[in-house]
Amino acid sequence: MFLSTLHRDQNADTAPSGQWASETAAFSPRVRTVVYRGMWADAKLDSRNPAPRNPNVYQTDLLTFTTDVRMEKIFEIFPRSATASGSTPETLQSCVGGLVEAVIWAAHAKTQWRIRGCVYMVGPDIESAAAQPVRDALSVCMRRQHPGNTKDEPEAEAETWGWAKELTLSFGNLSPIMRGSFRNPPPGAPISQTPAPGLDLGQKVEDLHDEIARRNFRVLVIAPEQVDQVDLTNPERARRWVHDLNAGGNDPVWTTKEVWP
Repeated sequence: MFLSTLHRDQNADTAPSGQWASETAAFSPRVRTVVYRGMWADAKLDSRNPAPRNPNVYQTDLLTFTTDVRMEKIFEIFPRSATASGSTPETLQSCVGGLVEAVIWAAHAKTQWRIRGCVYMVGPDIESAAAQPVRDALSVCMRRQHPGNTKDEPEAEAETWGWAKELTLSFGNLSPIMRGSFRNPPPGAPISQTPAPGLDLGQKVEDLHDEIARRNFRVLVIAPEQVDQVDLTNPERARRWVHDLNAGGNDPVWTTKEVWP
């Protein structure tokens, strides 16, 4: 999966004058490859994942990928206000980010999806009061598996579903060597700098609550607002659809129109 964003340049104050220049010259594009990790609250779990499971009560269209909070893309995706008051990348917690566009090309299906929407960061504080805006925004997109079911058992299952548990499930779905990457030296730091104790390459993490790894581990969630789908199965008759999310009302609805490719 490819992810694109607009990044505000550090020398934005020196941008040329004029309305167009002032609105565009302060930004430059960024693109990166990320690994799609399934849908939030509805991901396919690795059978080797030792983490306790959440009850299977939700379906979502919320795409996820994992990242190290120390990486540069965190400051490119999330507003500066989220890291104000002297916060450092290591302490950046759950927050609302900006707009992104993810591109998925499925070669076997000869289909491409461009997915546009807002990105949210899920961190260790996801069940705190400060993370309420993130929970509220994502909850709107979390559909009950059996809508309208008022039996006690499904309701009880929903009440035991936990945000922190889902975060740990995402961490557990990674291999031990991938979990260990969150104990790497700070990404992008000069190799001449001696890493802090406990940081090194090639570590394997079996403990799902490893203090250092979990401090740096984050799940980023994309809430789609528009999906642009192109089907190239028939090279003589390519097809394209634009799917838009109508978020008005209590139940968001997707509408689809076919357009020329």
